[in-house]
Amino acid sequence: MSSFQKPDHDELAGTEQPFVAHLMELRDRLLRAVIAIAVCFGALAVYPGPGALYDLLAAPLVAHLPAGTTMIATNVIAPFFVPVKITLMAGFMLALPVVLYQAWAFIAPGLYSHEKRLVLPLVVSSTLLFFAGVAFCYFFVFGQVFKFIQSFAPKSITAAPDIEAYLGFVMNMFIAFGAAFEVPVVVVVLARMGIVPVEKLREWRGYFIVGAFVIAAIITPPDIVSQLALAIPMCLLYEVGLLAATYLGRGAVKPAAGEEAAEP
Repeated sequence: MSSFQKPDHDELAGTEQPFVAHLMELRDRLLRAVIAIAVCFGALAVYPGPGALYDLLAAPLVAHLPAGTTMIATNVIAPFFVPVKITLMAGFMLALPVVLYQAWAFIAPGLYSHEKRLVLPLVVSSTLLFFAGVAFCYFFVFGQVFKFIQSFAPKSITAAPDIEAYLGFVMNMFIAFGAAFEVPVVVVVLARMGIVPVEKLREWRGYFIVGAFVIAAIITPPDIVSQLALAIPMCLLYEVGLLAATYLGRGAVKPAAGEEAAEP
């Protein structure tokens, strides 16, 4: 029997709260998350400022544009709203640990003690892995993708990307790579919660590899560089998740004899 099964004595018995109390707590948690995002947004708006943040975000693309070429804005208000959106996105990422903590604090009262011990490390690791995925995309993938695309551009064409289109591209790529780097967390959760055994996850390795390349082909732009840059790390991180799940499984507390006897 899994060491994470529900115990004979329900430790959550008597801790139920009225539905209205849950709604009020949810409101408070959401308000704190919004305040954290607003504070980070305000700080980034003051320094380095929305314009500087957009210049930083556009640097990988601008570095591969022809000399003297700049990005363009086809919408009248785009020069104002696009940098503000960038600042809001950066503020959300900066406040992500607080947002995830508020989510954990909201669900924690409904978890068993062994689940509470698992959730907080997962929140921390999820935050770090998401940031790692975004950083990998910005510092490595963007440069390789833009270099590859510009190498195919005809000499008769001068590339002048639109700033709104670039923002949409960047956000999609950041979300894709940030989510892809969460693979080890998903594997550990499936194994530790007893949903899927580690042995079964190892057997599914081949299916996951195929699925990773299919997902990369759908999410990323239609170029081989970005597809490989997403699919290969997903496969490697799947192996990392298997190793972590195996290691953590060895440290799991074995069920008591009374619990084993209670299993049908």
